[in-house]
Amino acid sequence: MVSNKNNAFRNLPIIYAISCVAFTVFVALNAIATAEPFEEMLLEASAARTTNQSLLWGTYRPNLYFGVRPRFPESLMTGLMWFGVDDLTEWQQIRHACEQEDNLDEYSYKKHDGRTLAVQTLTDSANNVTLKTEFLKVPGGEHGGNWGVRISGVPNREEGISRLSILYYFGLNGEGSLELKNKLDADGLSDPILLKGESPELGSFSIEMENGPDLKIPSNIPHESNPFPNLHKTQYWGHLVPGDDIWRAKEYVNGQITLNVENKIAEGSTRPLPYWFTLRNKVREDSNFYVFQKIVEAPFQFDIYFNSDSSPTQMDTASLTSGLESSIREFDQRFEKTFGLSEKGFNEKEIDFAKMALSNLIGGIGYFYGSSIVDRSYASEVDEDDIQFWTQRPVPNPQLTPPAVLFTATPSRSFFPRGFYWDEGFHQILLGKWDNDLSLEVIKHWTSLIDSDGWVAREQILGEEARSKVPLEFQTQYPHYANPPTLLMSIMAYIERLDKVDDEKKRIYDAIGKPFDDDIIATTDDPRILPNRHVLDRNLAKSSLRRIYSKIKANYRWFKRTQWGEIKGWGREATSNREAYRWRGRTPGHTLTSGLDDYPRPSPPHPAELHTDLLYLHWSETDQAFCDLSVNEKDESVFVCHKGYLSLFPMLLGLIPHDSPKLGAILDIIDDPEELWSKYGVRSLSKSNEFFNTGENYWRGPIWININYLVLSSIYKNYAPKPGPYQSKAQKIYKELRKNVIKTVYQEYERTGYPWEQYSALNGKGRRSHPFTGWTALVTLIMAENY
Repeated sequence: MVSNKNNAFRNLPIIYAISCVAFTVFVALNAIATAEPFEEMLLEASAARTTNQSLLWGTYRPNLYFGVRPRFPESLMTGLMWFGVDDLTEWQQIRHACEQEDNLDEYSYKKHDGRTLAVQTLTDSANNVTLKTEFLKVPGGEHGGNWGVRISGVPNREEGISRLSILYYFGLNGEGSLELKNKLDADGLSDPILLKGESPELGSFSIEMENGPDLKIPSNIPHESNPFPNLHKTQYWGHLVPGDDIWRAKEYVNGQITLNVENKIAEGSTRPLPYWFTLRNKVREDSNFYVFQKIVEAPFQFDIYFNSDSSPTQMDTASLTSGLESSIREFDQRFEKTFGLSEKGFNEKEIDFAKMALSNLIGGIGYFYGSSIVDRSYASEVDEDDIQFWTQRPVPNPQLTPPAVLFTATPSRSFFPRGFYWDEGFHQILLGKWDNDLSLEVIKHWTSLIDSDGWVAREQILGEEARSKVPLEFQTQYPHYANPPTLLMSIMAYIERLDKVDDEKKRIYDAIGKPFDDDIIATTDDPRILPNRHVLDRNLAKSSLRRIYSKIKANYRWFKRTQWGEIKGWGREATSNREAYRWRGRTPGHTLTSGLDDYPRPSPPHPAELHTDLLYLHWSETDQAFCDLSVNEKDESVFVCHKGYLSLFPMLLGLIPHDSPKLGAILDIIDDPEELWSKYGVRSLSKSNEFFNTGENYWRGPIWININYLVLSSIYKNYAPKPGPYQSKAQKIYKELRKNVIKTVYQEYERTGYPWEQYSALNGKGRRSHPFTGWTALVTLIMAENY
């Protein structure tokens, strides 16, 4: 123990949480009966094959408005683009990657189950169109089954006309071949379009594009007896692109259209503008990249079918239509069974909003591959123990790492389309409720990145495509920088689901209408069982937890070794040498490693600091709050108190007894309008603090849904149900805060079309990046009261 002016250190929130999860996993491992090692290895291999088949294909390019790829580092990648054709400047505004600057009215997945179904709408008033992308996957064969995509569009305004260039591309990265089978014609390709391909990972396959019945060219194009090119046909271009450059598809397309526009200008062409924006209708013999273009007037529709030669069935228009209809019904039924929002009294629009939040979180899942940038020159300065340590950096030496793979959710498809360790634990709390095994696959990917030293980079920026969305100064990662290991919360949630396995077995029995045993669970590819196979099969659960446990243990030891704080000196008394902690990577204005970026901390930084969110630290009787520690100009240990989210961490983790006076004081801070309470949610910093709403104003007042979720969850589970002096206040706060948070996020979605990264503490309006259905999607669990 250590004391500071008679105030005691108590517990260790993050370090304590790591050790608690590690211990819980250890207990769970010993409580679950297991197969013999060889049998377990075979069982795990079988489960891995089934998982890979079920999850092989998906909308795993979340940074794009729409794109499909498999979970292979080098393979087939596809994507959608569009632009208007009524103005000479519109081709310079091609929609491809999700960009806030495109000013779409909204875009989000409305129904996405993570495995077989994904329905998205994209409203683009500048082009007077609402697009819909519908993805359906059908299992079968040895290469992840078949899939189909339906792309359609209707005008936003009945009185307006929407004339568009719609482009869809296919690029094969790595070994293999991709060949266009249509007879090439300089004026375009006749429907349907057929590609044949093969690769070591995908085997042999075919891709077909087929127009829907309503597809027509713009009505302002005059009839010509011999048009060239023929806009009733599909325009095309095939080229050999370096495999790791397929993500630059927009640049290649832009280059081709620019060339055409320049030629038309040079010719003094008077033809209608749609003719200016067409592709070249040429194919290089060894092409691995094909773009197909349709000049259309909304409404329109066309379908794409990917069929694996190993699959016993084939996708076509009829099967795509019927499959979409049945999958949408199943999604709606499963959503209500999982979250029960109708039973809680929410109306249809509110339930659709919750479906969107879940679906767009799932639609933000991506498969990333590539090198990251790590600077290991800081190894000898891990302690950062000089007085002005932040000014004494070694000469930078960033290096590319060997390529790595990560399957992860992302906070924001437009602004943060990459993996964040701090965010991912929150993502998986919700995803795990929906699909345990999909969530577990993400958790396994993240824990596999914990290296032999126990470190994992807080941002995973893998490859050039990911780096293209990150400012240069944030691309390099440092192996002594930590991040809140929130993934532990989702691992604990998985263990809690294991404790409720009998309830899950009954639910599945009711769904499939017949008994099933462990042998069926171990071998099935039944989509009703796959999402919870690692809950139902105890041997698989133990195998997964064993692998996770070893990584957690390494990360725990790394935390203790690298983030320790000076517990003695400056008048402090201690009985322990290293049971206090501080974040490394501090600067005078930021603690990026804490995840709370610009939240006020001791200034200037000092090696004597001890941080509340790394250690359930000191209670200041004067401030009636938990506070950071630093030193004053006399080198005396002092409290540095900035009431806000930091003050709540011990309560958020349920570490304060329900009858402790400290709980009463924390609830008072939450409930006080001059401190953290607002009618929009709990503020990140006290309204009475000198730094409230100042500077960057990132974590200095605005309302964040992840922390509001933790407040609600902890009160709901730890304080509202327990009789004591603070029960009634806890119940009051819970009821009012839940209502306020739901209202804030829902009303802003209705007003703007988006969930937001944060919400104003002054008026509740959405702020910063959007759509942000990372941890803001936790509003679905708040609505369901499923913590």
